[in-house]
Amino acid sequence: MRALSLSRAWDDTKAIITRDGRLFASVALALVALPAAIEGLVSPRGMDASAPWWVDAVLIVASLIALAGQLALIRLALGPSITVGGAIAHGVRRMPIYLLAAILILGALFIAAMPFAIVLTLVGVPLPANGVSASPPAAVAALLYFVLICFVAVRMLMTAPVTSAERAWPLAIVRRSWELTAGNWWRLFAFFVLFLIAAIAFVGGLGAATAVVVRLFVGPITPLSTGALVVALVQALFNTVVTTGLAVMLARIYVQLSERGDVETSVPTTGI
Repeated sequence: MRALSLSRAWDDTKAIITRDGRLFASVALALVALPAAIEGLVSPRGMDASAPWWVDAVLIVASLIALAGQLALIRLALGPSITVGGAIAHGVRRMPIYLLAAILILGALFIAAMPFAIVLTLVGVPLPANGVSASPPAAVAALLYFVLICFVAVRMLMTAPVTSAERAWPLAIVRRSWELTAGNWWRLFAFFVLFLIAAIAFVGGLGAATAVVVRLFVGPITPLSTGALVVALVQALFNTVVTTGLAVMLARIYVQLSERGDVETSVPTTGI
């Protein structure tokens, strides 16, 4: 069991971003803010079944670019020295592997949900559906499944750093994250909850306030409208700040859990 200090990871995160913020900003603006702004402009409400096919295609491509951006930011925060261009290329190369690892995790969670549904069906408990309220047994099953999701989510927190730092394939990435997080679940859970609360308050709260102001002074927020553009740019900026902080924090947590000795507390200040 490797001891984890969240305060140390936070101190490293602040030091890295303070020292090399321009490098992180250049990557985040290109691979996080830009796709997020495009998403908000073409589809302010996210995925919409009634939207044209090309809108969903744009959202998917933008999401993949954002995944590559997250891996690039983690690579910068890990060291050893790498240029911004090298970090971006690294993120793009590793993104498909990261995506496959995420699909594996989601597939495992889907399979884990099947026993709950089968047991409830066998004992004659109606499953919640449109217009049907959840029965107490179904609510209990949903709560247990939610607990399972939280447990797995915490154990998989290191998938992105492992993908960026190690030459591993999807299944090995999942195993490695499970190994690294062993014995530190409660600390990582605390970090996960605190980050989630901060992200909701920062991105969600300020984003909602921005939307209200835009509706009052600019106009309706509809796809490809001026209002959608303003809201998308503001929310993209908020999202970039949160994503960058999370990426660097995860990288520094990984450094502690993996006990790597070849990492730095900063990245190079030149080079594209």
